Amino acid sequence: MTGEERLFREFSDKCRARITGPDEEIRRASIKRWDSLCKPIGGMGIFEELIARIGAIQGTVHPRLDAAAVVIMGADNGVTAEGVSQCGSEVTARVLNNIAEGRSSVCVMSAFQNGNFPEGRTGLARTDIIPVNIGMNTDASHPAVWNRPVRHGSGNIAKGPAMTGSEAVQAVTEGIRTASRLRESGYDLLAAGEMGIGNTTSSAALVSALFHRDPEQTAGYGAGLSEEGLRRKKDVIREALRVNGLDGEGTECVPLLTLSRVGGLDIAGMCGLFLGAAICRMPVLIDGFISAAAAFLAYRIAPECKSYMIATHCSSEPGCGMLLEKLGLHAPLHADMHLGEGTGAAMFVPLLRQALYVYENLPDFEEGRVKAYRRFH
Repeated sequence: MTGEERLFREFSDKCRARITGPDEEIRRASIKRWDSLCKPIGGMGIFEELIARIGAIQGTVHPRLDAAAVVIMGADNGVTAEGVSQCGSEVTARVLNNIAEGRSSVCVMSAFQNGNFPEGRTGLARTDIIPVNIGMNTDASHPAVWNRPVRHGSGNIAKGPAMTGSEAVQAVTEGIRTASRLRESGYDLLAAGEMGIGNTTSSAALVSALFHRDPEQTAGYGAGLSEEGLRRKKDVIREALRVNGLDGEGTECVPLLTLSRVGGLDIAGMCGLFLGAAICRMPVLIDGFISAAAAFLAYRIAPECKSYMIATHCSSEPGCGMLLEKLGLHAPLHADMHLGEGTGAAMFVPLLRQALYVYENLPDFEEGRVKAYRRFH
């Protein structure tokens, strides 16, 4: 066993040892409460199970979703040098600073949810945006950004590894620490988002390597490539797999090894966030394609952490549905989104809060003077 293999095994063993499953008894009690409410059995669909799961994670039949944090892991991907994106790496830092200033799509969603309207009305719950620089080419200039770079940008995967094995473990560890800090700060719910030009290429390369699929099946248009740009992107991914020894059918895809070879620091940070949420017993939302790639890696490292994940939407990138299927998770929203920044997850937070409000405030059958429904399946 090489030193790198030993590092990966020891790290994975430690993660698995720190994660225990949600409380199944509380989940069943929450479903029983749903069934007692004055509505058709299962009338709220998947949201009944999601609220029950959140209760089981938090250890209570009365869960809280008052404070949500959408964590944006920002990092630059060296593969951008291969022309796989419409814009250059300098945009990553610019957008992460915009996020810190409240001037991006996910920030506008957060402001709406928090009731920051012109009349100054304040919402009862809040959704905060936490931008983290885990590997941009330069440190972020805005003080609201958490500067935690493992290195300044990942390597160009078309020429060699994205990072060393120890850097991959360090980035995942930083994601775990981020989850822990947010738990200590009183957050009830996390969501994993990202900002990194070129990261759909890294994500598609990961999925191709993990599932032994050609990029034809895993790579999409990203933020808006032309047909010619997409063809180039697929060729670059094939080259990345070849250069990093991940193009063989019989290749064993060790999660952390594959991450270090063709992944990105933003993906590694989100992978850690999923692991950290499970360690801290917090529900965590999967955003789109890139977030789902990180979630799958976390699942491969410590399978029990899947119990803490909630899929929100299935993006228009072709690899997203594949990842969710492999995870055995269903995304309620199918809106062809590919916006990034954790926006799909952010849009899902009010739906969860509304479902929880129904769960806590709908009268039961006796109070509603309606004959109780029975559950048959």
